Amino acid sequence: MPAERAGLAPFLDAQAPVIDTVMAELARGRKETHWMWFVFPQLRGLGRSERARFYGIEGLEEARDYAAHPVLAPRLRAAAELVLSHAGRPAEAIMGAVDAAKLRSCATLFAAADPAARVFPALLSAFYDGTPCPETAARV
Repeated sequence: MPAERAGLAPFLDAQAPVIDTVMAELARGRKETHWMWFVFPQLRGLGRSERARFYGIEGLEEARDYAAHPVLAPRLRAAAELVLSHAGRPAEAIMGAVDAAKLRSCATLFAAADPAARVFPALLSAFYDGTPCPETAARV
């Protein structure tokens, strides 16, 4: 994996072999495999791993590009809707503790980047008492 990511193509490349598995896991209400970084991205600098840095979104402009992408945007919204279909359960029970925090960061970022998509504020309301990720909110 190169140190720097150029554009959004690496998200497509990473998602291609696993997107059906991702959607099936989310439909069942239990994330089991490793895909969080490139399906529910968060701002660069929030995660410490090499993958978190590589797939980290640079800022609000890149998040808007992602939210307007003809493939990535519908996948992100569909994945978010599948998580939301399990409202009433803790996010940690669906995603695991670490990835539940990443989901909150992602929802905060895309609530700002894609205000027309109501699923992101709905995720924050359903799983985080409507409270956005403070680190993400401070940077967008």
